[in-house]
Order: sequence, then structure tokens, then C-alpha cells
Amino acid sequence: MFTGLVAELGRIIAIKKGESSAIFTIDAPELINQIKVGDSVALNGVCLTATSVSGTEFTADVMIQTLSLTSLSQIIVGSPVNLELAAQLNSRLGGHMVQGHVDAVAEVVGLTPGDKWAKFDINVPSHLSKYIVNQGSISLDGVSLTVGIINDKTDVVTVWLIPETLERTNLSTKKPGDLVNIEVDVLAKYVERLLAKGDK
Repeated sequence: MFTGLVAELGRIIAIKKGESSAIFTIDAPELINQIKVGDSVALNGVCLTATSVSGTEFTADVMIQTLSLTSLSQIIVGSPVNLELAAQLNSRLGGHMVQGHVDAVAEVVGLTPGDKWAKFDINVPSHLSKYIVNQGSISLDGVSLTVGIINDKTDVVTVWLIPETLERTNLSTKKPGDLVNIEVDVLAKYVERLLAKGDK
């Protein structure tokens, strides 16, 4: 489990593609001393497993299904990536409960700078909009954010990004047409399941 609080903005330094998987090599100088082989690391909101650690770098295998269902398929060498280690229950849990299980990809439709924040608009798949509520939690590329507005007619979700978020994550590099990984609040899905199956 993760919290959606990005710990480091890492960088992809190598990608080795196979027939059914890819191996990403990620430079993470700030976190590397905390990463061991077998550890879970969220990369742009996708839970991956560290397969090797050397110097300031670690590698992770990415299955073809993960590539097809997430925005990781668009990653190239040099791409900045949001990194977070698994949550520890002996410390404060900021953000919200993030599993690292991406529900879908959403298209960026706008990033509008402001004096102290930036307005960030994404077009979410319509089947996910029912899980999103104003002032609720959402994870975009692994970043825990609060929903500002959801337009049910257009399925456009608006969040506001403070300077700290823009500086510490890759969301500041996004432009219209880019894809981001979206994970809705898992609690909404549990409630839906309970209501559908609870009395059967």
C-alpha cells in the first residue's frame, strides 16, 4: 500500500524491451539506500518490484499487460517518474490509501498556471466517473490529490496543483494529449460491491 505522497522524482535511464515484458532502469539517488531487491516501489502510481539495486539505480520488470493498461507504455529514456516506497504503519500516513493498481489512463486536457497553483484538467473514462466525488481523493500518476470539480457531462476532472506538487512530481511536465495513470479511491469500489452483493 502507498499514500500518494511522492518521495522522489526519479529518471528512466534505460529500457530493455522483450516480447512479453520490459526492464526499466531507474535512477533514484535519494531513495536508493532504502530500496532492497524485492521491495515494492510505486512508479507513476504503478506498483512494481525492485529486481536489482546498484549504485543509485534499481531495475524493475514491467509485464506486457501493465504496459498495455497504463501510461508506462509512453515512457522513454530520460522520462521523469514519480517514485514512492511502500507505506510504513509506524509513521504518519498522509495522502490517502493508494494500492498501486491502476484503474485506467486519463488524458490531460489542460494545465493552466496560476499565481500560487496550477489548474490541472483530465478527461477520465466515463465508467470511472461514478467513483469520483468533489473533495474526494484521486491518484494521478501516483500523486494523491483532492478532486476540485468533476463535470459529469464531459467527464473532466479538475484538480489544483500547489508549487510543492509541481516541483516534486512529473505533473508539471504534462501537456494536453499526454496520458496519466488514474487510481480512484478504493473505498468507493468496496461500497459499490457491498451494496450489490451484501444481501445476496
